Formats: sequence, C-alpha cells, structure tokens
Amino acid sequence: MIFVTVGAQMPFDRLVKTVDQWALEHGRDDVFAQIGQTDYRPLNIQWVPFLSTEEFKLRYEAAKVIVAHAGTGSIITALQLGKPILIMPRRADLRETRNDHQIATSEQFRRFDSVAVALDESELINQLKGIDNLHGYQTIEPYASHELIDAIREFIDSF
Repeated sequence: MIFVTVGAQMPFDRLVKTVDQWALEHGRDDVFAQIGQTDYRPLNIQWVPFLSTEEFKLRYEAAKVIVAHAGTGSIITALQLGKPILIMPRRADLRETRNDHQIATSEQFRRFDSVAVALDESELINQLKGIDNLHGYQTIEPYASHELIDAIREFIDSF
C-alpha cells in the first residue's frame, strides 16, 4: 500500500491531485490518502480527511511507501520505521504554507537514501513512476545520538 499524507494543518491539493491522477493513469488501487480539510475529493484513490493517531500509525506501519508533504514529522516517522518516503514541499507562493521551510527541509533530507524529493508536480510524476523501486535503506533512532548529547553537554559545560 502507498500511504499519502498531507499533515493536519493545511490542505495540499497539488500533491493529492497529482497522486490521484497518477493512480488513474497507472491503474493503481493500492493508494490510501489522508487529505486534510479540503474541498478536493479524489476520485481514484481511497481517502479520508483525517485519521486518529492510532489509525495513522497503523497506516504508516502497513505502507510499503509513504508519499507526503515535507513535514519533519512525516519524514522522521518514515525513517524511524525504515520506510521509503517521497516528499514534495509545500510552497509559500502558492499559499500552501506560511513560508518555504519545507523546501529547506527537503534539501536537508535529500541526502538520505530512503528519502526521494520532488519539488513540483512533474518531478512527483517522474518519482511516482519508480515508486515500487524505492526502499527504506536507512533507519534512525527516535532519540538523539549519544554523540550529539555528549557534544551538547560539552558545549554547556564550557560556560
């Protein structure tokens, strides 16, 4: 199953519409989306506006691949579970978010093998064409590394 999530704060119709159209064109019936509060209703994928915390976790765990906005929570959860994730950042100039922090987030997480990035709809379509070949190569721990904690302690102790 491909799990699509747009987060809980704002609609992200550009992402959902692109995945919905791709699913139609490729005969995909294995896509489930959490689309948020929006007027757009997908025609070719299963969807709900919101999921409970437990249902969201179950969908993440069951998914083969995650497609999401470039929210750090979505990305980090995928990395913790060892799931490949395809992200497309929201853009402020399109009023999808308040600023372009998701573009910066995308650039930082691009270095992970398990994170694929699409900056716009055409890149998203190209990435979706190879979605079955994405793999969750890297996992991360849910807590800061001992090295990071030691470095912070050392920094604090230096004052």
